[in-house]
Amino acid sequence: MRQLSLFVTLAAALGILLGMLAPSGEANYNNARGAGELYKKYCASCHGKDGRGKTFKGKLTHARDLTDRAWQDDVSDERFFNSITKGKNKMPAFSKKMSEQEIDALVSYVRTLR
Repeated sequence: MRQLSLFVTLAAALGILLGMLAPSGEANYNNARGAGELYKKYCASCHGKDGRGKTFKGKLTHARDLTDRAWQDDVSDERFFNSITKGKNKMPAFSKKMSEQEIDALVSYVRTLR
């Protein structure tokens, strides 16, 4: 019985580890560090490292303050996902630069900026 319990525990741990790998071998962006890297790469130049949009480029493009609690409470994840995917106003579309999984992770990351 003890061996069976150990086997089940090891199998579960292996399943969790395998689940962390993206099918294509790409990095997994479901963790905060990976999503933070996506944010830094694609968003920070306009929205700033802190999300407030106070960068030079952000001021020129009128980048949204992603830390605005009222906006965060008002916008749905679906709408936010669509804005990143298709672009909005002066924000470019990122559908060809990021996968849906990466965009989902980015939406979750931006929610932490409230």
